[in-house]
Amino acid sequence: MVVLSQPVSLDNHISVIPTYKPVPVIPVVDLTHPEAKTLIVKACEDFGFFKVVNHGVRPDLMTRLEQEAVGFFALPQSLKNQAGPPEPYGYGSKRIGPNGDVGWIEYILLNANPQLSSAKTSAVFSQRPLIFREAVEEYMEEVKEVSCKVLEMVAEGLGVEPRDSLSKMVRDEKSDSCLRLNHYPTAEEEAEKMVKVGFGEHTDPQIISVLRSNNTAGLQICMKDGSWVAVPPDHSSFFIIVGDALQVMTNGRFKSVKHRVLADTRRSRVSMIYFGGPPLSQKISPLPSLVPKQEDWLYKEFTWSQYKSSAYKSKLGDYRLGLFERQPLLTHRSNV
Repeated sequence: MVVLSQPVSLDNHISVIPTYKPVPVIPVVDLTHPEAKTLIVKACEDFGFFKVVNHGVRPDLMTRLEQEAVGFFALPQSLKNQAGPPEPYGYGSKRIGPNGDVGWIEYILLNANPQLSSAKTSAVFSQRPLIFREAVEEYMEEVKEVSCKVLEMVAEGLGVEPRDSLSKMVRDEKSDSCLRLNHYPTAEEEAEKMVKVGFGEHTDPQIISVLRSNNTAGLQICMKDGSWVAVPPDHSSFFIIVGDALQVMTNGRFKSVKHRVLADTRRSRVSMIYFGGPPLSQKISPLPSLVPKQEDWLYKEFTWSQYKSSAYKSKLGDYRLGLFERQPLLTHRSNV
């Protein structure tokens, strides 16, 4: 495992040449361990990120969705373009969001609620056999259960009651969750075969993210001291990422970790990320059982719809929560 010892130098927003040094090991949590809830809380406090094993999702299901995604990304560009540009769901290439961010990437973004399908989403599935849609839907259902299991362990570890205080937002039939399939392709030209910024540094706005990739490296997380840790890939495991909404609900006890992907264009990388989000009308604020007094809140209350709209208008690397932080009350003392 490695960490960048110097800031990355960018060329045309994409190229990057990193240097490295050894770093500590990222936490691994066995979800069947009797102390898993305690280990999860500590990992969320220390890193905002951890790997889970014995998660219960069948390996063949993960492999099948990866193969179907690879099949879609191998289609002629003209066919893929019929499912884009994303609005925000659908197929996208190089451009990440509407505010000028770019990367060495192509992707599919899908709503986890099949009742909210869009024309662009339908176009994604129309380019592949029915098995693609079936693989996506089955995978999302299984990974949603992983996210809810982790959130229930978080609640138990923090002493929050009821146990489903967090997971019920993701289980809600109006949950605004989504699945993102990312492809960081190989470079065709020899001169392009280098490390590039695939997906620039950012935090995830939702409650929790569940990430799985093939065995190509590239994912990095930012430590508290500002250094970057390279995460060794593991196609059989999931990586859990604390989102902005969970940072707010724990009043900053958990930190939404900045992360990025540096793409080695000599090997393709495929990742699948499930973003567990609340319903659009859900109010987000510090949990009363953790912070009983509102004067101790570090964040203003907002709805998920408000925060999502604000995040969509921001640049990828912006600190989105800054707009929702409460200013400390100033007390005035008279001179005596």
